[in-house]
Amino acid sequence: MARALALAARGLETTAPNPRVGCVLVRDGEIVGEGWHRRAGEAHAEIHALEQAGEHARGATAYVTLEPCSHFGRTPPCADALIGAGVARVVAAMEDPNPLVAGRGMARLRAAGIVTAHGLMENEAHELNIGFVSRMTRGRPWLRLKAAATLDGKTALNNGVSQWITGPDARRDGHRWRARACAVLTGIGTVRADDPRLSVRDVPCERQPLRVLIDARLDVSTKARIVNGEPILIATACEDRARSAPLLERGHQVVILPDAAGKVALPALMRELGRRGVNEVHAEAGFRLNGSLLREGCVDELLLYLAPMLAGDAARGLFNLPELHTLEAATRLELRDLRMIGADLRLIARLRPA
Repeated sequence: MARALALAARGLETTAPNPRVGCVLVRDGEIVGEGWHRRAGEAHAEIHALEQAGEHARGATAYVTLEPCSHFGRTPPCADALIGAGVARVVAAMEDPNPLVAGRGMARLRAAGIVTAHGLMENEAHELNIGFVSRMTRGRPWLRLKAAATLDGKTALNNGVSQWITGPDARRDGHRWRARACAVLTGIGTVRADDPRLSVRDVPCERQPLRVLIDARLDVSTKARIVNGEPILIATACEDRARSAPLLERGHQVVILPDAAGKVALPALMRELGRRGVNEVHAEAGFRLNGSLLREGCVDELLLYLAPMLAGDAARGLFNLPELHTLEAATRLELRDLRMIGADLRLIARLRPA
């Protein structure tokens, strides 16, 4: 199963909106076939493994990181392919959270006389597809908020200067996290201040994530780098045809999602991204949008890079959050990973359920 998970990770950047899946076929203690899902619309992991195994698949055990599908999508059901190949046993790391499957794949295999089991390395399989699980169970993607800060939690000086707080190794690592995401999200404040492209550059990447801009009043300049390139998705709160027309003419998409305060309804945007098949969102924004994403329950995970420097009280912080009067009201985190990336410290933490 560890080998199957390693194979599945080869599709880290390319399988969306599908899950990352790997499969290993074993017969008489020897691997006879293996494969992974490479991109949506192409053959699933089980099919690649069966093609490699050929007749050796008969009587074999299939180790697959996700329950074999039982429905017709762009490709036929993998459960039927395993049955037709004469596989004797199927071990799945986890059941498929997709309501179209959700146990039906394993049930179909058992009905055909195949021995089944699931739960082997389930946590690892869940982590690999945490965005897919989120979209299937919550109707919204997994949002990972990335920020670079000084050791005293400052993301920029009071005059806006922020480049570069962290070193090249940390910046390159941040691009790896961008590459695995389905969408990279920022706000109009960051576009004004930094004029980012928001693309993956410092690491190999087979496909660029969708870029999402939150711009409540459609203030983005047509000269901004983010709108001069591949189409992006712009979430706004106003219906202004004069401002949206030049963006639409360039192929960009505009969705109107106002909240009661006249800003973009962030939870509604998360649901819209889920509807579009986005599994993981990588957010890189300023402290105001960071705070709004936290306050409105959109953030699942923090990816923080802390540089060994101090910027002082006057510098800008990580999150624009309201003042607290008791520590009981503080946002609680669960630390998941802590390591050095070059000269900087990388911290991964998840929000604890309220």
